[in-house]
Amino acid sequence: MLQKFDERNRDLKIWINGKLSHRDEAGVSPFDSVVQGGDAVWEGLRLYDGRIFKLTEHLRRLRHSAMALAFAEIPTEEAITDAIRQTLAANGMRDGVHLRLTLTRGVKITSGMDPRLNQSGPTLIVLAEFKRPVYDKTGLRLATTSYRRASPDVLDPKIHHNNLLNSILAKIEATCAGADDAVMLDGRGFIAETNATHLFLVIDGVVTTPRTVACPEGITRQTVLDLCKANDIQHEVRDVSLPEAYRAEECFCTGTMGEIAPVVEIDGRTIGAESQRPMTAKLNDLFAALTATEGTRVVD
Repeated sequence: MLQKFDERNRDLKIWINGKLSHRDEAGVSPFDSVVQGGDAVWEGLRLYDGRIFKLTEHLRRLRHSAMALAFAEIPTEEAITDAIRQTLAANGMRDGVHLRLTLTRGVKITSGMDPRLNQSGPTLIVLAEFKRPVYDKTGLRLATTSYRRASPDVLDPKIHHNNLLNSILAKIEATCAGADDAVMLDGRGFIAETNATHLFLVIDGVVTTPRTVACPEGITRQTVLDLCKANDIQHEVRDVSLPEAYRAEECFCTGTMGEIAPVVEIDGRTIGAESQRPMTAKLNDLFAALTATEGTRVVD
């Protein structure tokens, strides 16, 4: 699965600390913490008909991540939302848009790891692109990678940080194996997530997803769990092993970038029956109904 360039994005305007610049002119200082060491936090958002779905939840996670990294200053929710509105207006965007927010520790007075070298406040970047959900709804093929998700004693996954090398290495390995994405295990050998999304399995009729021991507290993941609860769909959160995934009736992944997408194969093993994924279809419909009616209005 390889994303393709969308011609509508050729002349995007990017927000960086109050300045909107053409994508080819926008720049981040080489002294910025995100360049120096990936010292930043981020969120992915999706715009539906002028509304951003779960904006409050995303901005809360952004703040919590920045607090965990001891950022000296964090923009308010109102300030970030205003930056989003200005960016969308500058690009004439209303629907079918994915936004990536990046909040870095800011520019350093000289190169170095010490956060005390950051003395000018954080850097906020708002990147909005015309981008439909990226995953093929006909089904993804996954391959288990040798790279493991870190536990909280290494790098707590509840910090939504910009150091994505672990995920990138897993993605490279999956691509070399001919798969769309990688299944990543935790340090104990249980399924954590993919390199980019959370995983759900339907096991004996129960919608099942791994605990957040070694993966982020996903917002789309939580939305699916909430939908299950609201619609009396049996579900559980627990440790899940690979053999359980191989014999599952259905499998799907969740995330802001790709919404809900079915998984048809893991490690060369077919998951479920091609024409019989009723739970995935039902949750997809429930999710679509939710995104069509809920969200924070940012475009009139």
